[in-house]
Amino acid sequence: MKNILLALSIFLYSNVYSQTLNQRIQVAYQKFMADEQLKHASVSFFVASTTHNTSIFSAQPQLGMVPGSTLKVITAATALSILGEDYRFRTEIGYNGVVNNGVLQGNIIIKGSGDPTLGSDRYASTTKTVIYARVLDALKQAGIKKITGEIIADDAIWDSQSLPDGWIWQDIGNYYGASTSAVCWGENEFDVNFSPSTTIGKPVSIINEKQLYPFLQLVNEVSTGAVGSGDQVYGYSSSYSQFIYLRGTYAQNLKKTIRFALPDAALAMAYDVYDFLNKNGIQSSGYNTGRRLQLQAVAVKETTKILLSIESPKLSDIIYQFNQKSLNLYGEQLLRLMSPDNSIAKGITFIKDFWKNKGIASASLNIYDASGLSPANRVTSKTMVDVLLAAKKEKWFNAYLNSFPVYNNMKMKSGTIGDVLCYTGYHEDKCFSIMVNNYNGSTSAIRQKIFTLLNSLK
Repeated sequence: MKNILLALSIFLYSNVYSQTLNQRIQVAYQKFMADEQLKHASVSFFVASTTHNTSIFSAQPQLGMVPGSTLKVITAATALSILGEDYRFRTEIGYNGVVNNGVLQGNIIIKGSGDPTLGSDRYASTTKTVIYARVLDALKQAGIKKITGEIIADDAIWDSQSLPDGWIWQDIGNYYGASTSAVCWGENEFDVNFSPSTTIGKPVSIINEKQLYPFLQLVNEVSTGAVGSGDQVYGYSSSYSQFIYLRGTYAQNLKKTIRFALPDAALAMAYDVYDFLNKNGIQSSGYNTGRRLQLQAVAVKETTKILLSIESPKLSDIIYQFNQKSLNLYGEQLLRLMSPDNSIAKGITFIKDFWKNKGIASASLNIYDASGLSPANRVTSKTMVDVLLAAKKEKWFNAYLNSFPVYNNMKMKSGTIGDVLCYTGYHEDKCFSIMVNNYNGSTSAIRQKIFTLLNSLK
């Protein structure tokens, strides 16, 4: 009898608490929706209990919304489910041909698996300096002092469509719109430093200390902006292109390095390894990629000996950086890894089917990429929360939760693209997704208003 009474008391308390919380959120939501910044906006908001898997509050939860980078929480959960938190990418470096008297009569082959961390400065084990040293040591151990062939980064194991269809022209030449590749290098980006003119409207100068890649040509159309106008510089290019057009304005008082996307990351790695080895006494005839050889109807010969195997950090560490720093490249590389044929199209279908099998309607997860950069993506707040609830039950949940940034003293991932601001995450025994599209006015102002709304969950 006592146990029955105790259970009844807990149930009644939980029910009253849920009703009180719902009322508190309702008041905050009504105030939020009355704000002038939301006069022409669409808003979808869903809150659920992670303890009971029940709805606490909902407002247009089935409305398809542009999610921005909050889509990354779905990609991360999918990758952890499929690959496991201990998964590591592997890049193999070897050669074809034979070694005679210190001379490799053949090519050095870099065969990737899509590792987005290769050459990245985010991890001690993946920096370019570390990779160079390991390659040089492996060649010395093999007795190779000269190479008659080329340094070839074999990226042809993936198809040539390296960008999602839904990305816009203004994004894809910039670091956050970098192309995918079977052989990534330094997160597929490079730096440019500018020196503005003393006269507004006059051209800026490029002052890079380090010589840029010989296969790239920058067309500088950037002009000097007024003091305080900041960085309004964009790169315009496409995958495998030789030319990158730099356009926009760079403020007179700005001292900032601007990052742009590498059109061909595999070629960049092949060149950098070629250049490094040459400077350290091991000459070769040049550098190339599997894709470029394929265009010449030349197949990369099979590797006859593996000299070095480079493993990435664990997937849990990759997911941490993916969500904390909102790295679009990481999401797209994971999508292609999970794809049955490593294509973007089948990777998207794979993610949708994975969640469909868990009860999530494909129409509520209408996506064109894995990172959220495409403005064509449509996801409902209910679907976002359903994924968070599913993740809570998994053994990898702690690694997943740890990857969420902290905003407003809450663990949540943000999503920000043109007139879109979304937050999806956890707070204590609740998970939530708030998605705002087409607001007007200041982003910082609407952000604070969203935080005020989310404070009602505390």
